[in-house]
Amino acid sequence: MAQEEPRRTIRVLLADDHKLVRHAIVLLLDRQPGIEVIGEAGDGTEAVRMARELDPDVILMDVSMPGMSGTEATRCIKAELPHIRVIGLSMHDMDGVRERMMSAGADAYLTKDGQVEALLAAIYQTQNADRPSPDSADP
Repeated sequence: MAQEEPRRTIRVLLADDHKLVRHAIVLLLDRQPGIEVIGEAGDGTEAVRMARELDPDVILMDVSMPGMSGTEATRCIKAELPHIRVIGLSMHDMDGVRERMMSAGADAYLTKDGQVEALLAAIYQTQNADRPSPDSADP
């Protein structure tokens, strides 16, 4: 019988301008096996900086933030660090918000009034995706 490889911990960066929302999501994720929140950003500029520094597996990215929006932050991150999964989060699912976020490179888009199970499924999907090491170079 083949041995199953141990699952690695999914490292999550959370970007949302509302402290209370970040706190609630951290409490939820800290209770989940195989998920570790490694950082919190309060705006898009901070999310880009922290993505570069921490190299998370997943970023939960609020769409509407002051300064650099989540859409623009996603565009910057995916251009520079395409191996990072970005899951867009918003209170809105109208006016083309989903389409703009997906065209910026988001891997998934969820509304904040959605099911917790959908958020967790989107995060756990990272374990099934091939994530090349950013340190490996082609010979």
